[in-house]
Amino acid sequence: MTRLILASQSPARTKLLTEAGIHHEVLVSDVDEDAVQARYGVTDAHDTALLLARAKAEAVASLPDAEGALVIGCDSVFEFDGESHGKPYTVDVAKERMLRMSGSKGVLHTGHWLVDCRETAADMNDGETAVGTGATVGAVSSAEVHFAEMSENDIDAYIATGEPLHCAGSFTIDGLGGAFIRKVDGDPHAVVGLSISTLRDLLGQANVGITELWTHNGSEASNE
Repeated sequence: MTRLILASQSPARTKLLTEAGIHHEVLVSDVDEDAVQARYGVTDAHDTALLLARAKAEAVASLPDAEGALVIGCDSVFEFDGESHGKPYTVDVAKERMLRMSGSKGVLHTGHWLVDCRETAADMNDGETAVGTGATVGAVSSAEVHFAEMSENDIDAYIATGEPLHCAGSFTIDGLGGAFIRKVDGDPHAVVGLSISTLRDLLGQANVGITELWTHNGSEASNE
């Protein structure tokens, strides 16, 4: 079976892949996101999401465990009022953002980057057949998120759960935060953090059909 490695520790992303029947492994990168952004000076939310996804994918692709596999890296950045927002990490930052977001809308950008680490023709001996393409390709999937009116009590109670502190934009759609999302215009999977249709397109550029990754027994993802 073709191996797919998810370069992310996000439980939401691996759950999404598992529920979509996509066999995968998890191998987490040690990318310093702040250092990457400081190096390239990217401020646009769309471009930042793609840049960080690429950095994560390439970091994992360079590891020995990625040999012979396809690696997908993802990163999400929330664009609100012309500003880019990643994870808030602190209660004060999360609350300030959510008070502004109440009854408003923003765009969640999720960057995807795929690296084909399988052997290419240049790596093979005479008579051997190469399957790798050497592809290193990316794309961004974006969705506009409309928020319901949230009272300060709602916001305080939500933040107290800890859920929004480690999510881009201070919210989730597939957890408790879904109660405060009125509608989504665009790919809802992008809001979770990985667009299955975007992954399908990127795999196609590496000459891999997504059906090749489907599990047939409902087994859980493995973690390495």
